[in-house]
Amino acid sequence: MKNTLLCCLAAASLALSFCFEKMPDASVSAGASAPAVAEASLLAGLLGTGSPEGVEPATTTASRDSLAYGYYAQTLGLHLAHTENKGLLQTVTDWLGTPYSYGSNSRRGTDCSGFVSQVFKKVYGITLKRSSRSMFSTVQRVAKTDMKAGDLVFFRHGKGAIYHVGIYLKDNKFAHAACNGGVMVSSLDQPYYHHNFYSAGRVAGTEAVSPDAAPADVVDMLAAAASVRPE
Repeated sequence: MKNTLLCCLAAASLALSFCFEKMPDASVSAGASAPAVAEASLLAGLLGTGSPEGVEPATTTASRDSLAYGYYAQTLGLHLAHTENKGLLQTVTDWLGTPYSYGSNSRRGTDCSGFVSQVFKKVYGITLKRSSRSMFSTVQRVAKTDMKAGDLVFFRHGKGAIYHVGIYLKDNKFAHAACNGGVMVSSLDQPYYHHNFYSAGRVAGTEAVSPDAAPADVVDMLAAAASVRPE
């Protein structure tokens, strides 16, 4: 009888031991799942993986735009409203410092009409005539007070022929290839350009181009900055 009782107690002890070994395991497993889920959710939020594939979070896009516009404003000497055509700003920035070379139109060297024609082809997909005088014959003339970014500005000495062309940007400033400094941004308020300014003209097809026609990527922007030669 004593042996039978001892066997029953041993069996009961073994059963209780088994239950207590398994129950904590289930409890720990359930408790550990909550931090794991929270951590995964936090990482998804930080990395933007919660957004649909290929869609960049709005905050990231806004920060990138702000950085790009800030860079263009400083480089070109403009006060920007962050609604301007980034493609135009980026392309002009890329060309800054290109040396003047009469009859050429590349980053190795360009004249005024060559620079203008290359920018228009890149930004607007428009092929312009090659000389400043022939460009003037195809534009719609606009008042100086009504100029918009992308309009062309023309210069001549007195009643002579048109000899120079540039691209209006903003704040009375324009981008052009000057024979004494290459591609640069100048002001129409400078005495020389103020005295020789003749007219402004708008090229058909530039009005409908979106400000984001050629958005700047931060990496490309910084790479372009590194390649810009000083004036």
